[in-house]
Amino acid sequence: MKTSIVYKAKDRGSANYGWLKAKYSFSFSNYHDPKKIHFGVLRVLNDDSIAPAMGFDTHPHDNMEIITIPLEGQIEHTDSMGNSALVRAGEVQVMSAGSGVSHSERNPSDTETLKLFQIWVFPNKKNVEPRYDQVSLQDIEKANEFYQILSPSPNDQGVWIHQDAWFHMGRFEPNTERIYTLKNKTNGVYLMVIDGELEIDGQFLSPRDAISFNDVEQVLVKSINKSYFLVMEVPMIQNNK
Repeated sequence: MKTSIVYKAKDRGSANYGWLKAKYSFSFSNYHDPKKIHFGVLRVLNDDSIAPAMGFDTHPHDNMEIITIPLEGQIEHTDSMGNSALVRAGEVQVMSAGSGVSHSERNPSDTETLKLFQIWVFPNKKNVEPRYDQVSLQDIEKANEFYQILSPSPNDQGVWIHQDAWFHMGRFEPNTERIYTLKNKTNGVYLMVIDGELEIDGQFLSPRDAISFNDVEQVLVKSINKSYFLVMEVPMIQNNK
């Protein structure tokens, strides 16, 4: 039976550390809501604003697929694998933490606030060799279509992770209707509006509102005005090996 749940932006957890202002879709750090621990294998969806010349100092991760999507500004990334890179708005970054990796993420600008989504997904394989990648979305983005930015395959469009998940983004002009068809009908869908307003399943969603679906094969998305959004299709049960 189809189930859908709407999550209003105002109901997210929040934190203000001065240099970091964060909104939490799921329990994280000092924010805990037993009803919002995760959605299937989607464990973290943080909406972060990082002050100029500030950021996260070197810290460790393991056995997590970490996806970062800059929305404004750029990230300066360094890690224990020897990678050093700038990741700009219009790009997507992935790090498979696997058996263990340390990294830092900083805002290199002295004037511009960095805004980003940080997303964690439980992997389907434990203790894999850590891996880093980033891709530009410039040649991937398609107006008024769902364009894929992440998949389980290294030979597919966008970045890839150790999980049977697919991420798409959309930039719709007003009054655009499209159907998202799941890659795997046993998966669930978690969609977040970045900007604009959408109508989905009879619900009107504003910026940073989200909606989730279980037991569906398709989701009809209609833009009310010019809209930008993220669609995350993920397994609903952990399948670690």
